[in-house]
Amino acid sequence: MEIHGFNKTTLLDYPGHLASTIFLGGCNFRCPFCHNSSLVLNPAGQPTISEEEVFKTLNKRKGVLEGVCITGGEPTLYSGLPQFIDEIKNMGLKVKLDTNGQNPKILKDLIAKGSIDYVAMDIKNSKEKYGLSIGIPNFDISKVSESISFLLSSAIDYEFRTTVVKEHHTAEDFISIGKWIEGAKAYYLQAYRDSDDILSPGLSGYSKEELISFANVVKPYVIEAGIRGIES
Repeated sequence: MEIHGFNKTTLLDYPGHLASTIFLGGCNFRCPFCHNSSLVLNPAGQPTISEEEVFKTLNKRKGVLEGVCITGGEPTLYSGLPQFIDEIKNMGLKVKLDTNGQNPKILKDLIAKGSIDYVAMDIKNSKEKYGLSIGIPNFDISKVSESISFLLSSAIDYEFRTTVVKEHHTAEDFISIGKWIEGAKAYYLQAYRDSDDILSPGLSGYSKEELISFANVVKPYVIEAGIRGIES
């Protein structure tokens, strides 16, 4: 496992739980608005943290921590992910997995084994504009759709989320997304914020009021819809 970041304590990454966050390198998408571009484009060039060090820290803090969030990059690219998660679960910690949904087989296997407790899956855009928002023209969305359908029918806790970018998303896109994930437990619109590690600089975000209006567009289709990442 190529661990390139380890946040020992967070109240934000795992809803309702005090957790640690582990950042893995590498991704099969090239989203222009990705804020971890160094992990996507050049993971080998980033500092690494050993599994031993991570497990040692988690063991020390397992009386305080409730869970661990595994994010990236894209965690499901790693064949060793199930074993890595088993080590964490054996400490009595819950596991939240962040994923782009492009590997439904691993997602299904992890859920079937009870290895993960929460899934946060990114919905990059409407079906029609998916390729634009992942940097892969003419992208086949079938595996992403398979993951969405599986989560919709699963008993696991999950959420769908979209990072909202002016140059990529319109109200019509959120109507399309709402229909795609109809019946979902939770869907969150995340405010785009520029940083020094954006894959394609020059993009811009919407205002709080505009994000709320987009969330209202989706609300008829899902159980819960809201916004994140913007000051109240």
